[in-house]
Amino acid sequence: MPAPTLPSENPAAAVASVSGYAIEFDKVAIAFDENVVLDGVSFQLPHGETKALFGVAGSGKSTLLKLAMGLLRPDSGRIFVLGEEVTRMSEQELFELRRRVGIVFQESALFDSLKVYENVAFRLMEERISAEEVERRVREALRFVELEETYDMFPSELSGGMRRRVAIARAIITEPEVLLYDSPTGGLDPVTSNTIVELIVKQRDVYKTSALMVTHRLQDAFTMATHQFDKATNRMVVLPKGQRGDVPMSFLILRDGKVIFDGDARDLATSRDEYIREYIS
Repeated sequence: MPAPTLPSENPAAAVASVSGYAIEFDKVAIAFDENVVLDGVSFQLPHGETKALFGVAGSGKSTLLKLAMGLLRPDSGRIFVLGEEVTRMSEQELFELRRRVGIVFQESALFDSLKVYENVAFRLMEERISAEEVERRVREALRFVELEETYDMFPSELSGGMRRRVAIARAIITEPEVLLYDSPTGGLDPVTSNTIVELIVKQRDVYKTSALMVTHRLQDAFTMATHQFDKATNRMVVLPKGQRGDVPMSFLILRDGKVIFDGDARDLATSRDEYIREYIS
């Protein structure tokens, strides 16, 4: 069966022209009352790389995404997104920056009262785009996640996995320079989770968008690190042993508010740190 149409590929648009990193945290700390969530966290997400974020419940993974979006302000430290210092930006400046960032929320966060095409087109409604262009881009995004037939359906008519795929379509429709995933496979069964992972790999390898992915499923990130998207078959295929994909993939682990690991799958698998070895076993 021929592969469905893929979105226009524009690597120049996917990789920002500014110098530096797509995302950079510099000694970021935040606490809620007496609960220290992040304690001097520093890391970088290079342009075009995908980084998977791990840690036990309450380790600050989702807080980190909210900080990157400017939804929370750190107690100390600096955060840069696409060359802009988020920690010094006004709400209006943050609003403009968020136009360049796509996010897939935990549990999809679709509007129940809106049809699928309205959900996917939501961010486009704020821009001066013709109705014809909006429809074209919505259908293209839905075709990319292989759900064009849901165009006129409501979220309540979709399965959990389909809602998650619609959420991804909504996140990519603006062709963002950075993607943030908040537990994209959370609450899904293994088969559906694999479908979502395959879609994320497809998006990663076609668009080459910088991405930060919070997940509690190590197997998802290891699958991403050991597979790549094959355009000919429109499927995710395993990489030859020892071969890395074209798009860099890294792992970051948080513990007690600090980064205890930041590296690739090979370094993670061979780590001698007792906590990390137990975590990945």
